[in-house]
Amino acid sequence: MATAAAKRYARAVFESATSEGRVEEWEAQLGALRQVLSNEGMLDVLSNPTIPMEQRMELVTSLKVLDHGASNLARLLIESGRGHEIGGVADEFERLADEAAGRVRAVVTTAVELEAGDRDRVSRELSQRLGKDVAMEVLVDPRILGGLKLQYGDRIIDASVATRLQQLRRQLADAS
Repeated sequence: MATAAAKRYARAVFESATSEGRVEEWEAQLGALRQVLSNEGMLDVLSNPTIPMEQRMELVTSLKVLDHGASNLARLLIESGRGHEIGGVADEFERLADEAAGRVRAVVTTAVELEAGDRDRVSRELSQRLGKDVAMEVLVDPRILGGLKLQYGDRIIDASVATRLQQLRRQLADAS
């Protein structure tokens, strides 16, 4: 969950990206910035107040993966001691971009790999029910035994065999 500060940064970046027509570019830049700042050693160096800010920012810009805007965001996050919040900023930005595009992200977990036709069917049916485009990620977790788990937004639908067996086990224990 993104902090209030991460949400403020994300909203500011999103408004700027929208006005410039650069939402997709910013998504890529935030992904690159997340990768840079997620490296524990890199974040330690960039957060070290004994190293002059200019040297820290030279390190960031020398990576050549960030454009001018993303470098400025990195500077703001590092100067304010919020470099560790880049994940929340990137996640909130993605949420805002999805909302603006009428898209929802969903994670489907199954016990076995879904075939392409099954993936398409799940995606199509979910799109119809939600009235939005669905960007779907499929995970495989053999522990659910069968069925599927579906998560989108803050909703979880658990139709897994493992959960059904657990519910049955509880009912039998309560009946005793």
